[in-house]
Amino acid sequence: MPKLKIHSGTKDRVRISKNGKVRVGSANRNHFLSKKTNSRKRSLRGLQTRSGKIARNIKKNLGK
Repeated sequence: MPKLKIHSGTKDRVRISKNGKVRVGSANRNHFLSKKTNSRKRSLRGLQTRSGKIARNIKKNLGK
């Protein structure tokens, strides 16, 4: 049986941590930043953790 290809878009946007958690960057950080408060922009920095069915689907797309 041939090797399965992983989903390229998912590969670029998602990281799997050492313990198997799914880490994703935050949305809403590209434009219209002047209307967002500083605390809101600060909380959107860094990576968010995904869990449950979403995390399972992401891992399946990555072949893990």
